[in-house]
Amino acid sequence: MAYWACARLEPRRERLALHCLGLAGFTTYFPRVREKRMSHGRRIEVRPPLFPGYCFLTIEAQWHAARWSVGILGLIMDGIRPAKVADSVIEEIRSRERGGLVELPRRDGLKAGDQVRILTGAFAGHSGLYAGMRPHERVLVLLAVLGGQQRVELAKDAVEAIRS
Repeated sequence: MAYWACARLEPRRERLALHCLGLAGFTTYFPRVREKRMSHGRRIEVRPPLFPGYCFLTIEAQWHAARWSVGILGLIMDGIRPAKVADSVIEEIRSRERGGLVELPRRDGLKAGDQVRILTGAFAGHSGLYAGMRPHERVLVLLAVLGGQQRVELAKDAVEAIRS
């Protein structure tokens, strides 16, 4: 009975690892997201992995070939065998794909330029402008510090919107 498992990949060798797993007969799934960034003053679209450094693969009988494949650091284990990833998890991720890229739900309700108050940390009590959100639940806030604007990265739950 085939099941999904998760593999840790070597940094910057994801494509090689996926190719080698495919050659070894494993079906792989490496979900990506769409992000818009600024690069050299231009807006560009990049497609980073949804789970950086990890991919999903199907295990049918033997998993050792996957473990020792080029570009693989290891499999996520559950004791002496690879941990099973529920089919429903893979189906949920695939159901969010649009054009081959996973669309993440918008949850924060904040838009760039909204005023926010910092709740915790060294800047607690200060207010700033919301500048965006990083993939790992971090927000970027522009603070007026020492007469200039500084970009600060904070945990998402460390800020709240200032409602007027």
